[in-house]
Amino acid sequence: MRYASRTSCCSRFCLRLIPERGSVYIVLVFLLMLVLPVVSVVHDRFVLGNQARLSLLVGGWFVFWGVGVRLFSAGISQTANPRFTAVTILGLKTSESWMVVRELGFGNLAIGALALGSIAARTWITPSALAGAVFYGLAAINHIAKKNRNRLENFTLLSDVFACCVLCVYLLSVIQAR
Repeated sequence: MRYASRTSCCSRFCLRLIPERGSVYIVLVFLLMLVLPVVSVVHDRFVLGNQARLSLLVGGWFVFWGVGVRLFSAGISQTANPRFTAVTILGLKTSESWMVVRELGFGNLAIGALALGSIAARTWITPSALAGAVFYGLAAINHIAKKNRNRLENFTLLSDVFACCVLCVYLLSVIQAR
């Protein structure tokens, strides 16, 4: 009996090491929403010596990574493979939803392209932040309204709320600076 409990304990531990479906998605979102914006802000401030207000640096880089790269790459994925978003994230079982997910991908491509352009046209940062805040805020409300969310949808809900909050703080700091 003692041996069997060790085996099941070891089995459970080993199973935790095997990536679950969607774990690459979680890692990518974590990188795009937190790690890469922070690294970019630190590089901008301490290596390049940018003395802009910290809220403007954070907002600009978050718009690029969290809105631009995340939504543009999500748009590519949703357009090319709507099944992943439909089945894995949203828990939809039939292919009837794929057309709607593909159209969501078109919207993500449009918002993401605007935010990606903000790296070259700094005046695009604030409109991109507004579009991103509205998108992430509405997406979060939509996820909250769903009763039986899966693990990935809960993670997406949290990341959407986080993104909306960061973008709203940036927008408020821009308004306050004027």
